[in-house]
Amino acid sequence: MSRPVEVGSLKTGSYVIVDDIACRIVEVTKSKPGKHGAAKARVVAIGVFDNLKRSFVKPVDAKVDMPMIEKKTGQLIAILPNAMQIMDMESYEIFEAPLPDDETIKPRIAEGVEVEYWTILGQTRVMRVK
Repeated sequence: MSRPVEVGSLKTGSYVIVDDIACRIVEVTKSKPGKHGAAKARVVAIGVFDNLKRSFVKPVDAKVDMPMIEKKTGQLIAILPNAMQIMDMESYEIFEAPLPDDETIKPRIAEGVEVEYWTILGQTRVMRVK
């Protein structure tokens, strides 16, 4: 799920969809309007799930999609070879999520701990251990 926003209202630290992938904005630069055109914005963003840098240049009044982020808590049930099973604390639904790449989260992963996970565009990622 996403909602449209104007490019001129984007700020560093917010999220945007670039090439059908949710990304966190790391840099926004705006140029002044020229003799024959409107002001343009150059946005540099890093993918939430793949950590790849993406950028685009669009007019300030153009629309782009901003992803709707669901932030939830869950309990880690089991650790599999390349994934982990998480039980949602509200609905008690059990699902699998990939193991985190972040070196600050990896050592704290253990069965029974509570984690905060984000669901963006149908993908799930563990953001922190509580």
